[in-house]
Amino acid sequence: MTAKHYHRIALAGFFGLFSLLMAWPTVLTPPDQLPTALVLLLSVSPLLLPMRGLLAGKARSCAWAAYISLLYFIHGSVEAYANPLQRPYALLEVTFSLMLFVGASLYVRYHKKKP
Repeated sequence: MTAKHYHRIALAGFFGLFSLLMAWPTVLTPPDQLPTALVLLLSVSPLLLPMRGLLAGKARSCAWAAYISLLYFIHGSVEAYANPLQRPYALLEVTFSLMLFVGASLYVRYHKKKP
């Protein structure tokens, strides 16, 4: 596989994670105690930081996206263990975060710098 394929895997994980994090607190299971806007702000905003560079295929932004995806992996793992009602969504979060991590990490590894 080439770096381009790994970048596509990372983008699929990124957009899957982004879509899931947008739909989970709004449509799928709205929160009872916190405002939905606050939950969206706290959950989606870390993904927006490396988004521009990730879309452009910049290696540094892809590395940061891989680091940030680990937070979502931890959250999904804990949520899947602690809350059986949210387990399908949490396992999707784990899957998408792993796609983003593996795809971005391998893209950074096999990406050739352009002069």
